[in-house]
This record gives sequence, C-alpha cells and structure tokens, in this order.
Amino acid sequence: MFEQFTLGIEEEFQIVDPQTRELKSHVSEILDEGRLLLGEKIKPEMIQSMIEVGTGICANIEEAREDITKLRCIISWLARKKGMEIVAASTHPFSKWSEQEIFDDERYQFLVEELQMVARSLLIFGLHVHVGIKDLDRRVHIMNAARYFLPHVLALTTSSPFWLGHHTGLKSYRSEVFKKFPRTDIPDHFDSYATYQQYVNLLISMNCIDNAKKIYWDLRPHPFFPTIEFRVCDIPTRVDDTVAVAALFQAIVAKLNLLMDKNLSFRLYHRRLIQENKWRAVRWGLQGKMLDLGKQKEVPAVDLIRELMDFVDEVLDDLGSRKEVEHIHTIIERGTSADEQLKVWEENNQDFKPVVDMLIKNTMENVPEKCFD
Repeated sequence: MFEQFTLGIEEEFQIVDPQTRELKSHVSEILDEGRLLLGEKIKPEMIQSMIEVGTGICANIEEAREDITKLRCIISWLARKKGMEIVAASTHPFSKWSEQEIFDDERYQFLVEELQMVARSLLIFGLHVHVGIKDLDRRVHIMNAARYFLPHVLALTTSSPFWLGHHTGLKSYRSEVFKKFPRTDIPDHFDSYATYQQYVNLLISMNCIDNAKKIYWDLRPHPFFPTIEFRVCDIPTRVDDTVAVAALFQAIVAKLNLLMDKNLSFRLYHRRLIQENKWRAVRWGLQGKMLDLGKQKEVPAVDLIRELMDFVDEVLDDLGSRKEVEHIHTIIERGTSADEQLKVWEENNQDFKPVVDMLIKNTMENVPEKCFD
C-alpha cells in the first residue's frame, strides 16, 4: 500500500562567488558538463545565478536522501571547478535582482514579456517535493486536506530573512516576493478532480494560461506527473532538513490516504483561514504563534508542528521514515536557516559576508566531499 507514495525532490541553488560572496551569473559554464553527468536531473532557471537539480522517482525516503545528497555533491563540484560555490537559501542576503542576467531561453523571455518586473525581480530559490498519488480524485481530496499543514512546514524551512541588503523582519521573504506572481499562495479546495480540471480548462479557454504549469499554488496536482507537488517551502540550507521535510510531506499524504481507506476524513478549512497561518509562518517562523483552527485559539507554532508529527506517527514505520521525520525535533531546537542567518548577522555587526560564509558551509554539511568512486 505504501509503495505508491514515491518521492521526487527539486532544489534551486544560488551560484556564489566565495571571494565577493555575491551571486554570479555562471550557470551556462556548468550546464554542459552537468548535463553529461546528470542528464535531465539538472537544468537552468530564469536567472543565470541559479541552478536547479531534481531527483529521479524515488521509492522511499532512503533513495531520496541518497539521490539529493549526490546531486548536491556533484553541483558543488561543478561550481568549484569554476571557482564558485553553491548556497541553499531562498534569498541572497544582499545581491540585487536588477544586476542578474536572464537565461537565454524562449520560455523565460516570454515570461518576462508577460509579467515584466514581477518576473525580472524573482530572485528567489525554492524547494519542491512531489509525492506520488495515482488516483486522480484522491490526488485532489488529499490536496484539499493537506493545505491545512502547509504553514506548519513553511515555518520549519524559513531561509529568507534578508532582501537586497535589508533585514526584512520576516523569516520567509521569498513567500512575499513570489506572491506577486498570478495564481500563487494557498489554493481553494475542489469537490473532485473533474472540478479542478474544469477550472484549468476555463483558464485555458479564456487565454489566461496555456497549461496548468502556469498555476503556481503552494500545493497543486502536477499537470504532467501522477503526483501532488508541495511548493510552499523555502529551501532549507542543510540537506538533512530537506530530507526531513520531504519525509514529512510523504507521511502527510500517506496518513490522509489511510483515513480515506477507513472512510474517514480530515476537516477542510477555508483558504482565508489557512492564509492567516501562512502569514504567521512567513513573519515569525518557529518563534511565532499559529491558529489552531479546530480549537479556534492561538497556540505556539511548535505545538502545532508537534501535533502534526503525532498525527502522522502511525505511518512512519511502514514508510521507513521515522528517523527522518524525527529530525524535525532537531530543527525545532536548533532553529531554521533564517534563525541562524539572523544570529550570525547580529553577532558580526550586521555584516552579510559571514552570513554567506555560513550558508556555503552548511549547504555542504553531511554531503560527501567525493561524488564518484
């Protein structure tokens, strides 16, 4: 039963000059060799100082860990050959979007033409996690219920407290940058897959989009793969944190599917209420309070996260992911990348360069130095 919940993880990395600590538009210099080594697992994004990698279809979290760790190793190795480093964080502390070069590709040129400065200023880096669900209606029903947990997991991943050399006062400024795009944020719920498809077809017929990939919600049925795609997160700096978050998303899907098998359901909440919790995750991360929508009261965010871990506990052993999900306790105790960035910044008289140095170091924590035997 649990074999169906395959995993795929996509990470977007910054390409950084370790001397100046600035972003560098060097993706073209590492793409050719990267494609020889990784094929379709590596690809450029719109900004030339960004490189994206994605795992294959992983049967379990152990495979996903092995794949995503190896990808970090290879991308780092390729970057270092050109005198660059990679960084996993959802914004760069001080580099400016206006100084970044756009990758020469017709798709990105069309996006900039359509969205103008909204697209040009999209200097953010994310994490996307795919979880396999074959049945179309279950895909939508599980998405409906899983929306409630999106702010919880966002709070665990915050890594973007700075923007253009400013302390934003937020833990996930990436979320605020991305919401300038159309069709973003928490989705509404749908009665069935057919209802969702009617919505997509309506947008296509009215010339709003040409396919469902132009729907950028925090959680969506993937338009081409038999998965739901979690897109709410900042990218964690440490690979262990990324693996823990992927395992948690997989466990959420498996638990909600189990409830459906038992003819049970999870209460659906309005988008407008879930958005309140998302804002709290964006603003305060793990240090804030969230709304317990069932009890209709404000509680510490970490209490809701621990409650989520209790909720998924019964599926962890079948998924083989108990160790990975329990790593979330470490994140709660240590803090997220955003918390660590702010601490280093404050301890160094608000100097951003030590922050970048810390990010370079932590991006490669528990990643092997040698990628090949």
